Amino acid sequence: MGLDLSCPQDSGTIRRVRGATGIGSLPGTDIDEAARIVVGELPELPHVPELPARGVGADMIGRTAGLLVDLAIEVITSGYRVNPRPGRDHRRAVDLLRGDLDAFDEALERAGAQPSVVKVQAAGPWTLMSNIELMRGHRVLTDRGAVKEFSESLAEGLRLHAAEIAKRTKAKVVVQLDEPGLPAVLQGLLPTPSKLGTVPAVPEPDARGVLATVIEALADHEVIVHCCAPHPPLTLLREAGATAIAFDATLIKGAEVLDEIGETWEAGTTLALGLVPSTDPGTPVTLKDVGLRAFTLVDRLGFPRTMLAEKALVTPTCGLAGATSSWVKRSLSLTRDLSSAFLEPPEGW
Repeated sequence: MGLDLSCPQDSGTIRRVRGATGIGSLPGTDIDEAARIVVGELPELPHVPELPARGVGADMIGRTAGLLVDLAIEVITSGYRVNPRPGRDHRRAVDLLRGDLDAFDEALERAGAQPSVVKVQAAGPWTLMSNIELMRGHRVLTDRGAVKEFSESLAEGLRLHAAEIAKRTKAKVVVQLDEPGLPAVLQGLLPTPSKLGTVPAVPEPDARGVLATVIEALADHEVIVHCCAPHPPLTLLREAGATAIAFDATLIKGAEVLDEIGETWEAGTTLALGLVPSTDPGTPVTLKDVGLRAFTLVDRLGFPRTMLAEKALVTPTCGLAGATSSWVKRSLSLTRDLSSAFLEPPEGW
């Protein structure tokens, strides 16, 4: 199937890719095997795999912190903290990511694959800043100056990272910003260091502005923002400039979020629909089981079913870090097959 992903900064550039990809993480610690699976199962839009089971520096926060320019982190009891200079923990994150890119290159070469588009993932600014502490123990997002410094550092680091991947693969690069923590930031649900209170909510205009700063720095690349909350802030993400928004479509409930989905599609934003279970549900799963939810969604919103072929990607519901190796292949296979069903729905759907 074909999907038009047009970069808003360059509307004359239309790239057609198959509408299936992964969220990012896979189980285990073997990066060569992970890269081989991704390239084999998602040949049209493969992503650089993440293996958080390897520990410090391989998790979403440590991995992204390794991309920061002129900022460094260290591991402490409560998680990650700003460090005056790069130390062992920071260097480990950098080295792991470099090895992951090498493994991805080798997997493409072994498969004889030359995808026109590849994807890479990193924590978005708000999820990153809510999970790193300043030297005095407060979260980065509580300090206005630190927020500016971190968002600009992340933007530059991602720009350089995407440019390196483009050079290595000779492909267009889609950057995915993972923002699972954004709803808690907006709702003021993050605990303070004392655990006796919560960090004040970040106003939506401020949250949107910081995210827009990062997205604008990636003007040469399309940006997907992923948020797996039951009610992802679709309007905020769209207005911040995301080319596509990824979410767990199996969690969506209520008229309000359905209205936002409709408005997002009407605005021309692509939706990456998380439809395939990210862990084995323990019972057989058919293509129809995972696909009917998408067709029901477009029917309910009053869009033609061709919307799924034109403005939707298919993904697992979230990362696959908790899946078994057998379910990883089954999940990605269902994801790929469902993207084809979006173009030509099987009879009876």
